[in-house]
Amino acid sequence: FQNEINEVPFFDIQLPYELALKIFQYLGKTELGRCAQVSRTWKVLAEDEVLWYRLCQQEGYPLDTSISDHSCWKLALKNCRARERTLKTNWKVKGNFFNGIQMLWKNGNLVQASGGEKYTSGEVRLWDTRTWDYTAPILEPMHGPGDAGPQPHVSFVRINSSLAVAAYEDGTISVWSLMFGREPIHRYQHNQRIQALALGSEGATVATASGFEVKVESPNDRGVWQTTETFEIQKLVNFLNLVPDVMGSPVTVAAAEDIVYLLKAEDPGKILHSVYGQPVTCLDVSAHEAAFGVKTFGWLLNEPNQILLYNLETSQCLKKMGNSIGDFTCVNLQSSPPNMLVTGNKDRRVRVFDLRKSESLCSLYAHQLGVSAVQMDDWKIVSGGEEGLVCVWDQRMGTKLWEMHARHPVRHIWFNSHSLITANIPDEKNPRGASIVDDDLTVHHKHRGIIYAYEFSVDQLAGESVLPICRSSYDEMTGYNYNIGLAVPYDNI
Repeated sequence: FQNEINEVPFFDIQLPYELALKIFQYLGKTELGRCAQVSRTWKVLAEDEVLWYRLCQQEGYPLDTSISDHSCWKLALKNCRARERTLKTNWKVKGNFFNGIQMLWKNGNLVQASGGEKYTSGEVRLWDTRTWDYTAPILEPMHGPGDAGPQPHVSFVRINSSLAVAAYEDGTISVWSLMFGREPIHRYQHNQRIQALALGSEGATVATASGFEVKVESPNDRGVWQTTETFEIQKLVNFLNLVPDVMGSPVTVAAAEDIVYLLKAEDPGKILHSVYGQPVTCLDVSAHEAAFGVKTFGWLLNEPNQILLYNLETSQCLKKMGNSIGDFTCVNLQSSPPNMLVTGNKDRRVRVFDLRKSESLCSLYAHQLGVSAVQMDDWKIVSGGEEGLVCVWDQRMGTKLWEMHARHPVRHIWFNSHSLITANIPDEKNPRGASIVDDDLTVHHKHRGIIYAYEFSVDQLAGESVLPICRSSYDEMTGYNYNIGLAVPYDNI
């Protein structure tokens, strides 16, 4: 029953409530819980909504909320921490949290298997993993006047929070809005096959590479799509990325054999890195840096394969990391924690680097063939290999939590706090047999790739072999049947 004008007993003096509240702002959860047991006055002070709202903000819980959104921020913090513990537990004990979508690659097209009997014709499809809608809608292409006949094969697909983009073998690019139906909102054409496709992580910017040309497309202020920039380069592009969080004109990083270009409107042909005889093997960019692997051969055999880190503002090489005989096959910088990146190598190892140092923090070995895809967050690493194995690691302990195996190489990995998507895509996309029966692709189970969708936010404990005594949350006030629940006078948080 205190307010700002009441005085709070603070040992041998009386302090105004507002001043006492400022002192309590320096305390953490445990200290506030102890202070709440001193007296009724201190309990009211220690449970002030301002204090617990600040603790929620410090721990990263809903940052886009105001203090008036919850009536009890202490309970909100407790619930958020409980959900986080459940997520981490579910990540560590995979159990049955996944669903699979079987796919068939038929003449280069991705075909969805329906009960093992019927197949679609290979259109671009969109799945909503929030509702597990596996009867995915077809994203229709925009047909031109001379587009009669079968649809060309799809080379690349990309998606962000608002757009989906597909590049076709004939050089056509179609852009769909995720909010306005299945018809594309934009379509443009290259004269040659598309070699690389990039879509901005946010917003509406698409970059494509075809032949010796890189084209950037985005809508203007009126929503009309147009070609923002066109760049002419010297070699064929292998990797293409749009720099995220750029104000003004889009910035593109392109790796063309042994040259890395930084493509800006004011400096269209700037070379970020070029060493003859050292082709780039992987590329990723963040808002201010670019990381890529280089391969050495020929007279440079005495030099190891490395990951180079460049500053995009100064165009200077910041770090040379790694000392590997094998080629670096994948690198993830954009979604890694600050000052960290994770890489995969043909020597079958996953390496985590601290950008403030040159040596690796940890080296994990689990794949029989090369590593093909990696991603990490602040405590775990997910890696995929050419042999089809997906591994989830505890990064701090350096131990494998669980693994999942499919027949074909892992080509795609993406996860956030509660979901994981992996895709196993076969190397041979044109299966052919020796007889008429073999040519019926419905019997080619070994040629089917698969997409796994894992959802870990389910509030359940996987693995019935875990004893109840090991599953206790200590929230119960009584203990029976070996399910220990401690009754303590301390604060519940």
